[in-house]
Amino acid sequence: MSDANKSYPLLWINGAFGAGKTQTAFELHRRLLNSFVSDPELVGFGIHRMLPESARDDFQDRPQWRSAVIATLADAVATHDGPVIVPMTLVEPDYFDEVMEGLSDAGVEVRHFALIASARTLRKRLRLRLGYGVGKLFGHDETWAMQQIDRCTTALSDKRFDVPIGTDDRTVDEVVEEIANQTGLPLVKPRLSASRYQLRRIRVGLAHIR
Repeated sequence: MSDANKSYPLLWINGAFGAGKTQTAFELHRRLLNSFVSDPELVGFGIHRMLPESARDDFQDRPQWRSAVIATLADAVATHDGPVIVPMTLVEPDYFDEVMEGLSDAGVEVRHFALIASARTLRKRLRLRLGYGVGKLFGHDETWAMQQIDRCTTALSDKRFDVPIGTDDRTVDEVVEEIANQTGLPLVKPRLSASRYQLRRIRVGLAHIR
């Protein structure tokens, strides 16, 4: 198959808040040729901005979010010549099935990965994120994310959320390399040095303060 006719999968990186989805997605993006990160949260934020504050509940509960995510990701895959990477927590079984089936019906090949970490590890990571200490200067608070840990970890134990990737004792590089290995996508850039990676990690974190 020539590159002109090659189709690329959508890589959905799932996991509880604090599992490392965003850092993994953007490091995978850096190391894969012609990849693109598509964030379904942006659809949710757009819906919230069109609603009065009293109606701004969990946007995943809204059918228009799920239908818009399916349509937009299908467009992204159809128009982009490379892998599309989606970092998004999606653990409500009915919503997950709806989105995955919708993408399949649209002809999108989805490779799903669930980043798994213990509740203790997730709490530690969330405390280190910008929601605490200096991060509060940016108005970022991880209280809600902390409250979702048990719900997310329990849901992700269901076999529908294959493929699980443990992250407790693994670096982002190791997770990225496992995803690339399982999908057969070649990484074209090497690992960053420890100092360069930490700088990039901070930049990615700051760019995704919600």
